[in-house]
Amino acid sequence: MLASMRGLGSRLRAGTRSLSTAHSFQRTSGPSSSIGTARMRKMPPVTPGQRHQVRVDRSHLWKGDPYRPLTAAIRKKGGRNNKGRITVRHRGGGQKRRYRIIDFKRNIFDHPAIVQRIEYDPCRTAEIALLKYPHLPEDESYRYIIAPQALAPGDEIKTSMEELKMKPGNCMPLKHMPLGQDISCVEVIPGGGAHFARSAGTYITVLDKVMKEDYALVRLQSGEKRYIPLDCLATVGPVSNPLHKIQKLGKAGRKRHLGRRPHVRGVAMNPIDHPMGGGEGRSSGGRPSCSPTGVIAKGFKTRKKKKPAPLVVETRKVAQVKIKLAKSGK
Repeated sequence: MLASMRGLGSRLRAGTRSLSTAHSFQRTSGPSSSIGTARMRKMPPVTPGQRHQVRVDRSHLWKGDPYRPLTAAIRKKGGRNNKGRITVRHRGGGQKRRYRIIDFKRNIFDHPAIVQRIEYDPCRTAEIALLKYPHLPEDESYRYIIAPQALAPGDEIKTSMEELKMKPGNCMPLKHMPLGQDISCVEVIPGGGAHFARSAGTYITVLDKVMKEDYALVRLQSGEKRYIPLDCLATVGPVSNPLHKIQKLGKAGRKRHLGRRPHVRGVAMNPIDHPMGGGEGRSSGGRPSCSPTGVIAKGFKTRKKKKPAPLVVETRKVAQVKIKLAKSGK
């Protein structure tokens, strides 16, 4: 027994040493226009929770606290509305966080900003960058933005209505973006703030600027093609942290830290709790798959037929069908 305990202690010490030098690999990320690289860490199998855990390497991020004046308190709601009723299931608990106030409008024009640091943001999948505008007063000179790939501390970026250099982090109207350029944090209404391509690794590609007057044709990552006004601002480069989608949490506890509670199947519930609940033994629910409110889950269209979409040229589903046909050679 004592020998086995000694052996366990030596294995744990070895795992602790290997944790600091966990296997990491370089992987080129994002579209071909991106010059950034990202790294993943395969954790050593010291514990069952680490055996299959794959993390995004965050060694390049700021280790200290956020810039306090640009944060706000978050009050947890547990998925409940103002009447105390659950409207979003499987929410609750999680680590206490503070919201980082992001400058989505980028409305300080023609003044250079210096990137102070790249930070982790617990409220979003992308990394954020702290900027300092030297010409502004000290208490108003800092801003948080969504960090594009390849942006680093010490870089100088700018926002302008005129044409700027194609440098990650620079912000200018779509009319100055070259065709084929990958952009992020794109406005839909001029001056309304970034709306599209704000999540980790996302980007929009500029396809055309002459087919429709005063509009640019862009392609979203879903395959949808739509028009956006040429005066809308956009940031050069894809959003940072492109490998976020392939990380593995490794254990249920990390999901709870994110504020996600267990997802219970409807067929495992009682009839009072779900339309597919109840039945003798293991049943299939006795009806087509549906939500707790009875909305059909597979094949039922929820978009209103009369809802206008004048700026959408090609929907996501049409684009996906074209891709499948192209792959099959038809």
